[in-house]
Amino acid sequence: MTAEAERVTAFWRGLGLPGLIDVHTHFMPERVLAKVWAYFDSAGPLVGRTWPIAYRAAEEERVALLRSFGVRAFTSMLYPHKPGMAAWLNGWAADFAARTPDCLHTATFFPEPGAAGYVRRAVVAGARVFKAHLQVGAYDPADPLLEDVWGLLAEAGIPVVCHCGSGPAPGKYTGPGPIGSVLARHPRLRLVVAHLGMPEYTDFLDLTERHASVHLDTTMAFTDFAERDAPFPRGELPRLADLQDRVLLGTDFPNIPHPYAEQLDALARLGLGDDWLRAVCHGNAARLFGLAGG
Repeated sequence: MTAEAERVTAFWRGLGLPGLIDVHTHFMPERVLAKVWAYFDSAGPLVGRTWPIAYRAAEEERVALLRSFGVRAFTSMLYPHKPGMAAWLNGWAADFAARTPDCLHTATFFPEPGAAGYVRRAVVAGARVFKAHLQVGAYDPADPLLEDVWGLLAEAGIPVVCHCGSGPAPGKYTGPGPIGSVLARHPRLRLVVAHLGMPEYTDFLDLTERHASVHLDTTMAFTDFAERDAPFPRGELPRLADLQDRVLLGTDFPNIPHPYAEQLDALARLGLGDDWLRAVCHGNAARLFGLAGG
């Protein structure tokens, strides 16, 4: 076991957990991932500093790394940036999940004719989580072309991890307003707000408190990299503590500019207690996805 794996496993073993569940990891077709990495390689002008990819490796090596860390379930967050991509991405993700049993079968969508049809097919095929990226996709989540999609997912009770915050750079449809209008029409939607809604943390805490079906994921929040430009307001920590049962571990692996363990250390430094860490790093996701130990 590498020193890095030892560091990560020492964290969850110290909490008495059987491992970690990471709801925000990225696996996608090689040529798509290459374009994502190229985006991060050129992110300096966008975020004002470089964004090195910590785990730029072949797919098999990345899967093996997560397993060596003790991540017992993870996702293949993938997302389209234009029409005609989502159904193809869903086909790839179904195959990846079939050959990677510890990956929660992930799917996605885009506002386009036929979206409800391919989302329904993905659900029938066993999709357990969907990804929506309002910043990269640059679409309004309240687009009428998605109305049936949201309704279908709300009815099925399938979580949707949504990048709806305005970090690292705002988009036309980021922030709590656009996705809030979807929740107003589909209050049972199991929305998971990626990155705790960074940098609109307070607004998305408000949204989570108003809607019992909304969760938050921790992706990159509280790490040194994120705190430099989008610090979490420490006065809001009591609210985050009160939402203990609706916060989920996410990391953004492999597209992170720091070692995997830094996300875990950042959460531990909050001082919210071992029960909070156990819920966030395993228990909440196990319950949400019906995994053993939930």
